[in-house]
Amino acid sequence: MITSLNTILSMLAPHVKQVGYYLVPEITLKSKYDRWRGIAKKNLSKEAQNRLEWIIYYETKGKQNASLTSRYFGITPKTFYKWKNLFNEKDLTTLENKSKAPKHVRQREITPTEETRIIKLRKEHICWGKMKIKKLYENIYKESISSWKIQYTIQKYKLYRKPNKNKKTQAKRKKNKLKKKTHELKKEDFPGFLIALDTIVIYWKGKKRYILTAIDTVSKISFAKMYTTKHSRNAGDFIQRVAYLLDYEMWNTCHDNGSEFQKEFQTAVEELGFGDYWSRPATPKDNPVCERFNRTIQEEFIDLGNMTDDVILFNQRLTEWLMEYNFVRPHQTLDYETPWSFYEKSAKVLPMWSSRTIRLLYINFCYTFCYG
Repeated sequence: MITSLNTILSMLAPHVKQVGYYLVPEITLKSKYDRWRGIAKKNLSKEAQNRLEWIIYYETKGKQNASLTSRYFGITPKTFYKWKNLFNEKDLTTLENKSKAPKHVRQREITPTEETRIIKLRKEHICWGKMKIKKLYENIYKESISSWKIQYTIQKYKLYRKPNKNKKTQAKRKKNKLKKKTHELKKEDFPGFLIALDTIVIYWKGKKRYILTAIDTVSKISFAKMYTTKHSRNAGDFIQRVAYLLDYEMWNTCHDNGSEFQKEFQTAVEELGFGDYWSRPATPKDNPVCERFNRTIQEEFIDLGNMTDDVILFNQRLTEWLMEYNFVRPHQTLDYETPWSFYEKSAKVLPMWSSRTIRLLYINFCYTFCYG
């Protein structure tokens, strides 16, 4: 019995100790600094963790010498003392950055009397602008007033002649502010970086047809498909097909401000994770590559007798032409290579490149744009 107990004790020696008849687990407490690091790793930002290391070094290797600690971490003594004085070991969040927002912000200095007068004048002259109401206010009440107070009151109480129209205008302005412009994009010279899109509108025998076009601005590999309506759902469908054929090796898209590139198209682009850039209004030079491709379709395909209002038949003919354009037709801008050979040669250096045979691509091209 004693032998077996000794054997058990020898096996558990690093973890337990015998106290009388009992085996008591030995608990080794972590140092204060290890506990701090464990808490910081879970709860603090990287900057706060770095500041914690300043404090630990100061109390251990730095021998409580602020100058030595500052030199070791490449900071000024003033910065070190700032965070040392803020530090509370019971609350490590004291090492986090503090909000820089002002505690006391300027309040709008408009009195209730001024508001009441402005509301009255605005309702009586609903079509007048803020400068006219300002002049009228000063003539009637013999007091000066700033135009921003009038503007603030109009916005606060929504005193607009056409509230619904104003609501749409404000929403449009807000949306336009979020748009990234094509001319601001720093271009990169590799296939798939920027896919330019546009729409060709065709009137044929009293009917209207829309051809959505896309072209890789570097390799010039191109896509096009006819639709019966100019709907964002069709543009979303089109970009999904283009992305599929390029194995989703796309980074950004650019296009004009057409309604087809809104709503469902935007949803598709977000799901695919592409950057999205907009041309400036009435600025075709923001999308010159796709504009030139549109002209090529018109001159080399439509004008040669291939136009029909039968969407299925037109897309079959267009796909045959596109296969020749991408795989057979030499391009002067590519030093007389075909778009696909240039794309294949350049894209192979990319880390996400996946090899595909030309036969498989032909099949995918036909299925995606003719029968998909």
